[in-house]
Amino acid sequence: MNSRPLPLTTGYELRFESLFHTGRALAFPCDARGGVQLDALTEKARQNYLFARAVVGRDYASPIVLCCGAHD
Repeated sequence: MNSRPLPLTTGYELRFESLFHTGRALAFPCDARGGVQLDALTEKARQNYLFARAVVGRDYASPIVLCCGAHD
């Protein structure tokens, strides 16, 4: 259930791990500080991102920023 509509050109992803399903997560391209450009996401990814933020602590763990490759 990864939501990764855009290539991670920033080199970072904001990842919300499921609290109940090991290995299930929602991930979104972000900057080094975890900032996600909502306008750059598809509508489905934007909905998933807003959902994940709304259910932190109930369905998903607090998000973490992961380095996923080359960055500035």
